Amino acid sequence: MKKVERINTIMRYINNRSHFTISEIMQEFNISRSTAIRDIREIEAMGMPLVAEVGRDGGYSVMHNSVLPEVRFTDNEVKALFIAFMATRNQQLPFLKSRHSLAEKLLGMISENQQDDLVLLNQLLLFEGTNPNNPDLLDLSDLPHPMLEKLIQILLSDSYLLITIEEEKVLKSYPIYLLHLYHEKSLWLIEGFDLKEEKKRIFPVDNLTSVKPYKTKERLSKKKILEKLSKQEERINLVLELGPKAIAQFKKYHPFKVSISYTNPYQTTALLKTFINIKKPEELSEMTNWLLFLGEDIKVREVPEEILEGLKERICIYGP
Repeated sequence: MKKVERINTIMRYINNRSHFTISEIMQEFNISRSTAIRDIREIEAMGMPLVAEVGRDGGYSVMHNSVLPEVRFTDNEVKALFIAFMATRNQQLPFLKSRHSLAEKLLGMISENQQDDLVLLNQLLLFEGTNPNNPDLLDLSDLPHPMLEKLIQILLSDSYLLITIEEEKVLKSYPIYLLHLYHEKSLWLIEGFDLKEEKKRIFPVDNLTSVKPYKTKERLSKKKILEKLSKQEERINLVLELGPKAIAQFKKYHPFKVSISYTNPYQTTALLKTFINIKKPEELSEMTNWLLFLGEDIKVREVPEEILEGLKERICIYGP
């Protein structure tokens, strides 16, 4: 039985009962406890009024003849949701099918006047990635990597993963504790702690071919992982003072691991401290280009010699 069909059947089953338990659901539908709990949570999320009962026997009771309050949006809330959709389309975001259905439900819930406002906004507002010849709310064509949604679903229940990555046409598997999943320069990246080599690594999701929970008794606890990472913290070797123009550039784009701290209450000056791995040519090149992107409104307190050499080369190439 497929998941959607099973959930619909469970809804009919519990709707005809005043009380039921997880064990009854497991037995009736021949599913595991974890699957039964997930199904019940999805049914609750869809709006079925269930009340969990505390006690030895436990279980759930169904509030019959109960009507959930109708969700209503103000005009500004509708515009905020719609503009958020417009600004994030074609950005390789996960759950695009759900975004389609969510948009359709939103449009179906609002008044005709509100719909007219959204049609006008759709014609007037253009964001990066929007096709001006077809600025349609549901035109979300830039599909993300097919493994992205599966990765997120697994992460919700377990951060210990066994991932398989294609590197130079060779498949390699890594047991990791996932620290962050982030989007940078149009790419989804996994920042994880390699449980075998005991060090932080970055993996592109585009190279991901398989992901599953890492089932082993040799897992390090999260506490031990964080302790090891704290001992491995890189020594800061790039320190910059940023003026207002450089801060504006920083806000347009900055690498995931780089942050700034403002040095006055008006947020017109800031301090940037980070580590650059000079042993990685690709990181050196990327950071050199990014420093040029920040512009001239910076003061250098500390910088690796390799970065200075790279800046001189680029200034010679691109300068007058």
